[in-house]
Amino acid sequence: MSIPSSIFREYDIRGIYEKELNEQSVKLIGYYLGQKIGGNKMVSIGYDARSHSPILRDYLTSGLNAAGCTVLDMGMVATPVNYFSNYQPLSVLMEDPSTIDHRPSTMIDGSIMITGSHNPSEYNGFKITLDKSPFFGEQIYALGREIIADQNKVIPDNTEKIDIDVKTPYIDFMVKEFSAIKGLDKKIVIDCGNGVADTVITKIFDALEFNYTGLYCEPDGTFPNHHPDPSEEKNLADVKAALEEEGDIAFAYDGDADRIAVLTHKHNIKGDQMALLYAMKMENPTVIGEVKCSQVMYDELERRGAKAIMYKTGHSNLKVKMKETGAELACEVSGHIFFKHRYFGYDDAIYATLRMLELIADGIDLDKEIEALPTVYSTEELKVETTEEEKFAIIDKVKELLENPPSDFPAIQNIIDVDGVRINFEKGWGLVRASNTTPVLVTRFESTDEALAKEYEEKVNELIKAAKALL
Repeated sequence: MSIPSSIFREYDIRGIYEKELNEQSVKLIGYYLGQKIGGNKMVSIGYDARSHSPILRDYLTSGLNAAGCTVLDMGMVATPVNYFSNYQPLSVLMEDPSTIDHRPSTMIDGSIMITGSHNPSEYNGFKITLDKSPFFGEQIYALGREIIADQNKVIPDNTEKIDIDVKTPYIDFMVKEFSAIKGLDKKIVIDCGNGVADTVITKIFDALEFNYTGLYCEPDGTFPNHHPDPSEEKNLADVKAALEEEGDIAFAYDGDADRIAVLTHKHNIKGDQMALLYAMKMENPTVIGEVKCSQVMYDELERRGAKAIMYKTGHSNLKVKMKETGAELACEVSGHIFFKHRYFGYDDAIYATLRMLELIADGIDLDKEIEALPTVYSTEELKVETTEEEKFAIIDKVKELLENPPSDFPAIQNIIDVDGVRINFEKGWGLVRASNTTPVLVTRFESTDEALAKEYEEKVNELIKAAKALL
């Protein structure tokens, strides 16, 4: 069976277990990735709750060993715990660091997280960090081309690895960092969605003496209670009910705990609104948002003296842009929140939870702050089905049509094309971008006038249809 190029995506490698991610493909991923990292290097591996994740760990380990790497195994962890391993000396992670005394580095050289994130249970994948930076985009595509060109290469079984403990130092870090809010007098509800958040979160909450109720904390990669995607309203029904009955504030997590939902009795606080809340306790920060973020966020940040930057969607893109600009904070509407302020610059839903509780402990009324923002009417992310082959071509055609738009098209103020097309109108905006992970176009619309938001949506959709007809 040939290895499909479609598993090599913009931000990660992802596919269906056995059909696409199998012994042959995953051993080769490990081998060729190990070649890029270089021999005599150390790579830490963690995995999520899916039943096939440890199997993929063994295949990946065989490939990395064949390339001359040393594999460090952290077991089942949350993705942010995996990222955390890149910033800790080996002396903290290893029971006996002398076993690798012959290695020149005191830090690991990279990490791989085996996770299907919020995808259905038959999916899995790899999020890769090398030298503290995401391995993504053309790096992943080039890796895919090498593997496909040599897909019959045989990699022997070799699952030799060294066990490391990343969870303990991660828990210790969080408990120390947030010691000032120990015993917080609020009733907290958390919904782990049977993902991996509770490989650490309840231990942190217990040490901080929080009063909390946990839903679906047991990791179970079949996700028996609901799909682990908190950006979908239907997946929040149980946590909302628990909040209504016995809580002051609630949080929900995706399958690998790098995305968060924050819920009050009045609001489901989106990622761009969270960024405004977090930035309140930072002095004139630089904050990066993606193209789907509300204009309210950008305008309000600037009004408060912060610097706001609009950039491409995608966790890898935002991490790289943060490093380039020295930004303290970045966000995606879907709940990826990245802190460089007092942290390491990656997306961590557990850390974001504690920072939100810190705001509450400081007396910030979340509902009051959200309600003080200018009123706008925003759609959710609306998806237009297409194909992998056509999605980027449609965006190009939309750009061409916007050079001479139809006579009934709303007056355009300007166009931002950093990621797809964000069209700014007099009283709002519309966005069309190609998803980097699925065969869809993602659209979103916003206006200070509800009827105008609907008009923007209708007119842009007509433009998309015209663009498709031209292919």
